[in-house]
Amino acid sequence: MRRTALMIALLLCAVPSCAHAQSSASSAAPVPVKLGDSSAKLNGPWKFHTGDDMAWARPDFDDSSWSPMDLTTPPGTEPTGWTQHGYPGYSGYAWYRIQVDVQGANHRLALKMPDQADDAYQVYVNGQLVGDFGKFNGRRVTAYPSLPEGFPFPRGVGNGTITIAIRMWMDSATRFNFPDAGGLHGPPALGYASYVTDLVELDYDFMAHYLAGASLEVLILLMALLLSAALFWLDRQEQAYLWLALVCIFTLLYNAIVLSVNVVAWIGQTPAVVLRDVVLHPVRIGLWVLFWGYWFRLAKIRRLHQAVWSLVALLMAGYALLRPPLYGLVVPVSYQNFINPSLLILKLALGVVLFFVAYRGFRTQKTEGWMAGTAVLLVFVSNYSSELRLIHVPIMFTVFGFYIQLGTVATIASLLIITVMQQRRFIQALVLKEQWKMEIQQAQEVQQLLIPAELPHVTGLAIDSEYRPAREVGGDFFQILPLETPGTVLIVVGDVTGKGMQAGMLVALIVGAIRGAVQHSTDPAQILREVNEQLCERQHAIATCLILRIDPDGTGIIANAGQLAPYLNGREIEMEGAFPIGIVPDGDFSIASFGLQPGDSLFLMSDGVVEATDPRGALFGFERISELLKKNATSEEIAKAAQAFGQEDDILVVQVRRSMVAVPA
Repeated sequence: MRRTALMIALLLCAVPSCAHAQSSASSAAPVPVKLGDSSAKLNGPWKFHTGDDMAWARPDFDDSSWSPMDLTTPPGTEPTGWTQHGYPGYSGYAWYRIQVDVQGANHRLALKMPDQADDAYQVYVNGQLVGDFGKFNGRRVTAYPSLPEGFPFPRGVGNGTITIAIRMWMDSATRFNFPDAGGLHGPPALGYASYVTDLVELDYDFMAHYLAGASLEVLILLMALLLSAALFWLDRQEQAYLWLALVCIFTLLYNAIVLSVNVVAWIGQTPAVVLRDVVLHPVRIGLWVLFWGYWFRLAKIRRLHQAVWSLVALLMAGYALLRPPLYGLVVPVSYQNFINPSLLILKLALGVVLFFVAYRGFRTQKTEGWMAGTAVLLVFVSNYSSELRLIHVPIMFTVFGFYIQLGTVATIASLLIITVMQQRRFIQALVLKEQWKMEIQQAQEVQQLLIPAELPHVTGLAIDSEYRPAREVGGDFFQILPLETPGTVLIVVGDVTGKGMQAGMLVALIVGAIRGAVQHSTDPAQILREVNEQLCERQHAIATCLILRIDPDGTGIIANAGQLAPYLNGREIEMEGAFPIGIVPDGDFSIASFGLQPGDSLFLMSDGVVEATDPRGALFGFERISELLKKNATSEEIAKAAQAFGQEDDILVVQVRRSMVAVPA
C-alpha cells in the first residue's frame, strides 16, 4: 500500500526532487526548492538527533552538530525508518530538521507527510506548530495507526528560507514488530496547499479501493445479524440463531477496527492491535465452531464449549505474548521461534474441532447436504486465509481496481448460504408448529368430549369435579356413568402416559373400551380386565385407572390399577398396590368395598395433587391433603391449593357426597 501511494506521488510530481546538499554536519546552507505547479520531495539531507528539547523547533537553533540523514528511497525498495539509518534499537523522542530556500511560490504552501511514520509526530514551521498526528500530553503520547496527513503553512510563509522541524515519538514496542521501524518512512513533500490536499485525497481514494471488500462484508454482516436476531426473537428454542448473531457482532467489531484505523484516528495503536488480534480474532473462530455445534444440535454441547474456550484462551494468551506491550519488553524476541509454531498448532486445532463438529453433524442430520458442507468449508477459509499463504494460496485479488481478499469473499459467501439455510429451517419450524397447534386443538376437542363439561344427575348423590391440566392437553380423565338402576353409578378416574394428541387418542380408546364393557358387566374389576386386555395388545399404551360403583343403598366397590386410593370422610381407604393397565395381561387389580352413609363424602384424586412441588422442591404430599379434608374443603379448594403450591402435572379432584335422605334399594 505504501509503495503504491509513493508511485502515485511520483507520477504527479512535475518538479524533480530537491537537490541533495553535501552530507556535511557543518553545512547550514538551506536546501534550494523551486516550486512549479506541483510539489517537491524533501529528501534532504535532514538533520537528525535523538532526544527531546522544544528549543529544537526554533528556526535560529544551531543544528550543525546533528547527524545528517538522507530520506531518499532507492528504486524498487520500501521506505525505511531510522532503524535502517544507523539507529537500531532506539525508541522514544527524536527530531528531524531541515532548512529550505523556496523560490517561485505564489500560493499558500503545505507539507505532505509520508504515509508511514512511527508512531506520532508534530510539525513545526519556523518554530510554529502547524499540525500533529497523535496526542502529546506532557510526557505521555498516544499513537495511532498511520494515516495520510497534510499540514498547511501559516499565511505569510512563502518564498525565502523556511525551517521545518518534525518532532517524532516511537513506542518502545514498535521496533520489535517491524525490522525497519522508526520515525519517517520516506521524505515529506512540500507543495501548494491545494495540491497537497489532492495528494491526501488520492491516498484516501486508494485506501477506499483497498478496503472496498471489507466494506461490503460489513454490509452483509449487518444483514445477517438483523436476520439472526429476528429469527431468534421469533424462535427462542433454536440457539443457533443466537450464536450466529454473536459471530456477526464480533466480526463486525473486528472489521470496524480494521476500517476505522485506516480512515480516522480514534483508537490508539496498541489498543487497536490488542483488540483486533488478541481478543476478537480468536473469539470469532471459537464462536463459529460453537455456532455449527448448535446448528447440528450436537448432544454433548457442554463438552464442546469446554474444548473451544480452552483453545481460545490459550490462543489469546499466545497472541498477547507477541503483541505490544509484552513482546520485546517482557517476552524476549527470540521466543517467537517457539511461540509462532505453537500458535499455529492451537489455531489449527480449532479448525480440526470445526471439521469434527461438521462430521458429527453430517452423520446425524443430512437435511442441509452440500449447502452445509460448502458453508463450513468457506468458514474455514475465512478464518484461516493468512495460514493459506503458507501453502502459496493467493489471498488478494483485484477486481475493476478494487482489492478483494479471499477471507472477505469466503465470509460473504458463507453468510449468504447460512442465511438460506436459516430461512429454510425457520419455515420448517413454522410448519411443524402449525401442525402441533392443530394436533393440540384436535386433542383438546377430543378431551372436551371425554371429560364431561356438565356432570350427570345421579339420584341420592351430589358429584362435583375440578380438572386443571398442566398443559394445553392433559393426560388425566374421568367419566361419570349412571347405570340403568336409579341411584347406581360408575365413576372412572385415570391418567394416561404421554401428552398431546397421542394421549387424547389413548384416553378415547380407554373410555370407549370402558363404555363397551359396561354393556355386559358393571363389575369394576371385570371392566378393568377387559380394558387391560385391549391395551396390552397395543405397544406403549399404559394408564392408571380406578373404577368404582356406588349402589342405591350406599354400598360401593372399587377396582384400582395404579391410581391413588380414594378418601372416605377424610381417611384414605386401604388398598393394595397394583400395576397400571396395559403392562401385564391377566393382571390382578386391587379390590376394596366401602359403605357410603347419608352425609358421607368420598374424594378421588390424581397424583398431580400429591406431586405438586414448591420452588424449594417440597411436595404437597398426603399430609396437606388430610389437613384440607379435615377442614371440609371442596374439590375446587383442594385443586386450587395444589395448583398454587406448584403444579407439575394434571390436577383432578372428584367429590361424591351422599344426600341425607337415603334412596331405597
